[in-house]
Amino acid sequence: MAAARQAFALFFAKDKTFKPKKGFERGTLKFNLHKQANASLNSGIDLKEVVKLPPGEDVTDWIAVHVVDFFNRINLLYGTIFEHCTEQSCPTMSGGPRYEYHWCDGNNYKKPTALPAPQYITLLMEWVESQINDENLFPVQVGKPFPKNYMSVAKKILKRLFRVFVHVYIHHFDKLLAIGAEAHVNTCYKHFYYFVTEYSLIDKKELEPLKDMTERICH
Repeated sequence: MAAARQAFALFFAKDKTFKPKKGFERGTLKFNLHKQANASLNSGIDLKEVVKLPPGEDVTDWIAVHVVDFFNRINLLYGTIFEHCTEQSCPTMSGGPRYEYHWCDGNNYKKPTALPAPQYITLLMEWVESQINDENLFPVQVGKPFPKNYMSVAKKILKRLFRVFVHVYIHHFDKLLAIGAEAHVNTCYKHFYYFVTEYSLIDKKELEPLKDMTERICH
């Protein structure tokens, strides 16, 4: 675990392309929920329990906080292998021979388009960041309601972030092993998996690419 964190720190000392960019303002409800979620995660208790909604809290806020935290963590995770994920090594955004993902954002890419993995993931991270920085979608002021389409957007964000796990695990896991990051990444993945299944945020079909691994590490 320590080696993995050192590797993360070393990477960001050299390259600022991928980094956690979104936080919560101190004193706000979401900042307190964020602290509560991370304190539970760091305490070493059962991750299945960590994802459960704290008594008296709003599930929409709880999901919003985790969407942002997962973006930060997965962004950081991809940053550790970013230099090994090139257009030459990864000409498609895939998860092995059976799964390939095409990018579509409705603006620059109006139809699903095959892209090299690094380009796909860069566009994905930029798209997620634009969603979570939109205060009409992710309100930061206490009492401001979430829009009606919030849950569908949150689900789409998490579905796309899961694809980064798929690509990294299947195509770059040897690099994670080399820097001693396996345990850290597995914990991050288990937290993500337990959370999205607890609240039915990703369709089971989307989770298929990592089904075998999930059955091994998520009991």
